[in-house]
Amino acid sequence: MVEAQINQQKAASRRLSWFDDVLLLGIMAVLAGCGLIYEYLLSHYAGRILGALEAAIYTMIGLMIVSMGLGAFAARKIKDAFTGFVVLELSVALCGSLAILITAAVIGFGQQLPLILASSLGLPPDQLPNGGMIAKLQHLSEHLPYVWGVILGLMIGMEIPLIARVRQSLSEAHLLHNAGTIYGADYIGAGIGAAIWVTLMLSLDIQLAAALTASFNLLAGFVFIWRFWPQISRPRLLLAGHGIVSGILLLLVMHGPSWEQEMNNLLYKDKVVYSKATRFQQLTFTERLRGNGLAPVYSLYINGRLQFSSLDEHIYHAFLVHPTLAASARHNKVLIIGGGDGLGLHQVLKWQPEEVTLLDLDADLVSLFKSPSPDMPLRLGQALIALNGDAFNDPRVKVIHDDAFNGVDKLIAAGNKYDAIIVDLPDPSHPDLNKLYSDYFYRKLKELMSSDGAITVQSTSPYHAQKAFISVGKTLEAAGFKVNQYHHNVPSFGEWGWSIATLSGQDAKHRLGNLAMLPIQDDWLTIGLVKGAFEFPANFYQDASAIKVNELGSQQLYQYHLKAWSETEGLDLF
Repeated sequence: MVEAQINQQKAASRRLSWFDDVLLLGIMAVLAGCGLIYEYLLSHYAGRILGALEAAIYTMIGLMIVSMGLGAFAARKIKDAFTGFVVLELSVALCGSLAILITAAVIGFGQQLPLILASSLGLPPDQLPNGGMIAKLQHLSEHLPYVWGVILGLMIGMEIPLIARVRQSLSEAHLLHNAGTIYGADYIGAGIGAAIWVTLMLSLDIQLAAALTASFNLLAGFVFIWRFWPQISRPRLLLAGHGIVSGILLLLVMHGPSWEQEMNNLLYKDKVVYSKATRFQQLTFTERLRGNGLAPVYSLYINGRLQFSSLDEHIYHAFLVHPTLAASARHNKVLIIGGGDGLGLHQVLKWQPEEVTLLDLDADLVSLFKSPSPDMPLRLGQALIALNGDAFNDPRVKVIHDDAFNGVDKLIAAGNKYDAIIVDLPDPSHPDLNKLYSDYFYRKLKELMSSDGAITVQSTSPYHAQKAFISVGKTLEAAGFKVNQYHHNVPSFGEWGWSIATLSGQDAKHRLGNLAMLPIQDDWLTIGLVKGAFEFPANFYQDASAIKVNELGSQQLYQYHLKAWSETEGLDLF
């Protein structure tokens, strides 16, 4: 009888040990996923602030990996693994949920500080105290996400050693394969976290995503307290702490996105009236009221970079579109790559084409300019439709949502040919964009273009990024085009440039030079302005021979662009 009872107790002990084992490995997998999401969240946010997403991602991940290693060493100093793990998850949840909000508040205050001081001291608007210590503080504040990355990395690095010690203390039988089993759960959890980031988190507001991720850290702490209550010191106090942080997380889920947006709004010169996070980018619309019967000025920022201002977008898009179509022999079929706001499309439709195909990756962006979202202010929606002339609802327009690099392959496979091609993509500030400025991509476009047609590529600023600008032209030449480059001042951007190219016959500059006037009527652009745009300073191309072609995989243009704009902020401040 006694022996039977002992056997039952041993069996129960084994069942309990199995349950604990699964529980601990499950917690480890969940926390690994959370850790990876924190890396992505912080690097994504740092990229928005610094305007160099790729560099921010690599820097953040590198810093967090090193910090996790240091955290693993530091975990040896924690004597009580059970209590230490609960305190750790409470700390990770609190820091992870508040990091982005606190960063936004610090940066926003730093950008407002010159205005606050100027107002307090009675300084005129042209004498804002922007330099010296204030400028240094502003610059340092923009790197605050990296500080949070180090802090979170240190804490995340402690998780595996503490779980391993807890697991070992519960059953010595696990000692032999303890590390391998824990790391297996960690790797699988990280993979699941990456999948969750790609499929779900990218489309959520970044502060909401942070709060939801932190809730799983907190849940892990709750479960741990429940299961290992006797082994934890002061469990009631820690349970109360988890309850308080739960309340904070609930507030962040409900109000965090709006609080963060209010902080981010301080970074913009004009009032932010609408923001939307799509799967691919953060869209921010601002409004400036002018009075005296003048229409408001609306601007679109993508990931903190100015995309257009309604005050002068017609200058940019007139120079992008009209020289291209004027240099083309026909205008029946036109291809636009990028240009999801429809502003370039609006200009193309003035030429009465038979068909226009627009290839843009972000369906949500196009949707806002085709049929504005119900949550968008009515005045903004009406202004956007007026700006692009309701172009997306024109029956001649066909919109394809696909990555441009692969999308053009489908157009080639279908046997399409276009009389004119307009490439209106963002600057090559990311390696994924860099390939869309490569010789290989331009050779693809060459297959799509009629022999007597013309192509124009927006080519960044010849003033701020001279090497990048020249490299675009040389890359088009390497792909087999006859290339000319031109430039003009767009007040919102400064001096901006384009590259125009043909395949046979005269180059675009000579074709346009033969025109006495533009074939279409434009309220602003004249043939004289077009011809004058091809003139550059005498020494502009003197070092062109040393500038390299952007071959696919070389990242050459990305490096030129990154270096040229390294001291230029993505946001239009003050």
